[in-house]
Amino acid sequence: MASSSSDEEFRQWIPFRQRPEWSDVKPLPQDDGPSPVVPIAYKDSFVETMDYFRALYHGDERSFRALSLTSEAIQLNPGNYTVWHFRRLILEALEVDLQNELDFTEAVARGNSKNYQLWHHRRWIAEKLGTIATSKELEFTRKILSLDAKHYHAWSHRQWVLQTLGGWDDELSYCDELLEEDIFNNSAWNQRYFVITNSPLHGGLKAMRTSEVSYTVKAVIAYPENESSWRYLRGLYKDDNHSWVNDAQVSSACLKVLSAKNNYVFALSTLLDLICHGFQPNQEFRDIVDALGTPDSDRQGSDLAKSICSVLERVDPIRANYWRWRRSKLSQAV
Repeated sequence: MASSSSDEEFRQWIPFRQRPEWSDVKPLPQDDGPSPVVPIAYKDSFVETMDYFRALYHGDERSFRALSLTSEAIQLNPGNYTVWHFRRLILEALEVDLQNELDFTEAVARGNSKNYQLWHHRRWIAEKLGTIATSKELEFTRKILSLDAKHYHAWSHRQWVLQTLGGWDDELSYCDELLEEDIFNNSAWNQRYFVITNSPLHGGLKAMRTSEVSYTVKAVIAYPENESSWRYLRGLYKDDNHSWVNDAQVSSACLKVLSAKNNYVFALSTLLDLICHGFQPNQEFRDIVDALGTPDSDRQGSDLAKSICSVLERVDPIRANYWRWRRSKLSQAV
């Protein structure tokens, strides 16, 4: 939604034909052919702005008035790639202060933040400015994410900034902050994984595993219904099933959640995966699965994995077909 100040500017819009500085320009109308099937009913202000833009674009006029014109055209249609492209050509030709251009894009983002062209333009500016833009870009994405925590463009841009311009120092703390606000923020979990696997400050996944497992286990026990934290926990053992199966913290977390007999779907599915990768559950696990209410007809004798699938078919009805399929695969394995 556009700001009230933008609405006010629009109401005060002066046609280009009435502006003395544009008297030498012959507007170039849009060519829709002799018989357009469904002509679009553009507003007069849009038609005139684009007619003048078209004239300057075809004349390749890279001037300050052309730059001003692109600002007006972007206000009318922020998604016009050609206008953004021409604006970049003008900025390069005039060698203007790109810090001001960052302010321009931020103003556009207030009413149109999910705009591919805007983010492409923002990245172009940051590339030109280099590391002096790092803090401003991180702050810009932080503002956007404070309004929309799952904003794809903002996350993508933030990750690009970190990898290209740096600024890793406080990123893990930023993830902590977001997860304290909302432990279910899967984008923040994703960013946390991005940081520990890409930041040159933390030594990589294996170096961070011990502390991260401890952090995540606390999260899954506090909110066992949160799939994001369970997925993150699994990701900490990427390409290392042996460590995952043999880390007592993982099986203990499953046991603790299952013992509470509440919100245990992800704990139970994790236990199933552990067993399928070689984990040997003790009798306590078997007793808990039985206690979860597996009907006698569905109990699979000593095959705990099949019994788990039976429980999941019942308590996770949305994915019942999946758990049925998993059980069939276990039968084939036998």
